[in-house]
Amino acid sequence: MEYNSQRQPLIISEYGRIIQKMINHAVTIEDRESRNKAARTIVSIMGSLNPHLRDVADFKHKLWDHLFIMSGYKLDVDSPYPKPLPREGRIKPKPVPYPHHEIKYKYYGKTLETMIEHISNMEEGEKKDALVQGIANFMKFQYLSWNKDSVEDNVIFDHLKELSGNKITIREDLKLSQNLSITNRNSGTFGSSKKKKKKKKRHFNNN
Repeated sequence: MEYNSQRQPLIISEYGRIIQKMINHAVTIEDRESRNKAARTIVSIMGSLNPHLRDVADFKHKLWDHLFIMSGYKLDVDSPYPKPLPREGRIKPKPVPYPHHEIKYKYYGKTLETMIEHISNMEEGEKKDALVQGIANFMKFQYLSWNKDSVEDNVIFDHLKELSGNKITIREDLKLSQNLSITNRNSGTFGSSKKKKKKKKRHFNNN
């Protein structure tokens, strides 16, 4: 029995080992005409793995490039495209930096922290007050969605002040939505739609 650990590693694994073996065999064909025919057949099979892209010119170019790369640049055939150079295949892409943002309260999310930062730098006025109220209500909604418990408005206000670096001032008369209405909004929509589906199903069965 032959194990994968005993086999040569695949150069481009997406094509599988069968294609790799076909390319390895094509390299050993001495007759050039037969080798060209084998290369065209292999490219056609490689393209059949993505039939919706098989007739796209750029995709065919990619297939021929992969053919040479998988042969270790040893395959000598007449390609309709310029042959890739070995050094081109060894160029490593630049690493993509991963964002490292510490989120104070995960149930609010990073996007909400960015919104709070933007609002905290706005000039005082009715527009800012309306945005603060909207953000606070959304924070309360998110809090209840994650914690499944009641929460006092002062807790949300404290979190809002903390996330804004104490740049946002909360009006004394600011009132948020009641806990019950938020939780009902969170679960009632699904429940009501589910009831409607049951009614439709009963109506269909009766008919």
